[in-house]
Amino acid sequence: MSAAGPGESVLTRAVRILEAFSQDEPALPVSEIARRAGLHVATASRLIAELVAHGLLVRDEQRLVRVGVRLWELASRASPALTLRERAMPFLEGVHDVVGHHVQLAVRDGEEVLFVERLSTPGSVVNYTRIAGRLPLHASSSGLVLLAHAPAMLREQVVEAGPLHAYTTATPAVPGRLRAQLAAIRRDGYAYCPGFVHEDALGIAAPVRDGTGDVVAAVGVVVPNDAAARTHLPVVRTAARGISRALGARPADAQGRGG
Repeated sequence: MSAAGPGESVLTRAVRILEAFSQDEPALPVSEIARRAGLHVATASRLIAELVAHGLLVRDEQRLVRVGVRLWELASRASPALTLRERAMPFLEGVHDVVGHHVQLAVRDGEEVLFVERLSTPGSVVNYTRIAGRLPLHASSSGLVLLAHAPAMLREQVVEAGPLHAYTTATPAVPGRLRAQLAAIRRDGYAYCPGFVHEDALGIAAPVRDGTGDVVAAVGVVVPNDAAARTHLPVVRTAARGISRALGARPADAQGRGG
């Protein structure tokens, strides 16, 4: 993170502190939080103490700082992602029963895909995604579905951003190839991505629409990259239509193109 500017508000500094944590490092010492937030240790210590007093952060027995349950509570009260997750969960569980690997629900946040739910089974194929994890839109099946249905200006912004990160040789990281991939997704109604993020894994995703017909999420699976993968396509598309109907989409909208 860049250092805090002289005119930066207290709220902005508090947000920088909260952004210091990650799933791989959920507990940090004050000094490390200060470094990541670009703050003087004394300033970070004072703000952390206030956040702890409000329950947004907590200190554990080793005096390391963690995100508090209170923050999750406040974020969940009116979160659109929570409503989406609740409507989608029965369908995700059904897909998981059939597929037996990874099933995930994702939304777009800017130029990234954010995963709001994931169901997995021990021993499943490799998968880099996790709940509250992010990936660039161009790489994963869910991200590509969301990018394909994003505003045209954003699509061009991502396509022309370059150089896009290629996780494997199959990742559509070249503008022409990415444009063709997005056009195929809009035409067919799904993304089929063999080895885009990892050579051994294959992603399949389909769009989820709300009551206005807009694409608001993507439901997907990550399965072994083998000849049997395509058999999972119908169950993914059926789940996407079911979630869409649960969100109020009309049958024609829930079906989407390529349906």
